Amino acid sequence: MNPLDNLVQGFQDLVAQVPELLQPFIAMLAGAVPFVEGEVAAMVGIVGGLNPILAGLAAAAGNFISVLLVVLLTSRARTAVVDRRTTRVAVPVGAPSPVEEFAPAPTESKGRAKFKRWLVRFGVPGASILGPLAIPTQFTSAILVAGGTPRAWVLLWQAVAIVIWTTVATVSVWAALSLLLSA
Repeated sequence: MNPLDNLVQGFQDLVAQVPELLQPFIAMLAGAVPFVEGEVAAMVGIVGGLNPILAGLAAAAGNFISVLLVVLLTSRARTAVVDRRTTRVAVPVGAPSPVEEFAPAPTESKGRAKFKRWLVRFGVPGASILGPLAIPTQFTSAILVAGGTPRAWVLLWQAVAIVIWTTVATVSVWAALSLLLSA
């Protein structure tokens, strides 16, 4: 079993053990975890016995809250970096100018390279909606904000992507379980 399987199994066990009133919060917590996100969290909630609509809403809410936090933190970090770069340093006349050294560019992961191709090809809406096929929504939103995309635009399209993917996963799991249990 890989670590992600262990994490999902742990969430399913937790949903089954907590009181019914707290079960949606477990799905919400699972939705906030990268790579688990709203899609898998909704599945965890449904398999754990939650109403599919409640499981989907809780999972999507947890995923969006984590994306919101990432966007806010990344935006503040980007602002600090941009402000620092624009600050001028007074250098006395005749003083030698500082020499800049550049480190070699780090290699990109396959997921990040695929995401960048989608961003160039489809823009922010396409990258947000297709991004979860390559990397988690938290990473997608951080890359977009760090690149200079306005926070509101990133949050809007991440919300759309989270709703789409969580709905698809929730309906798929609900339909599969309904089919299996009715047979």
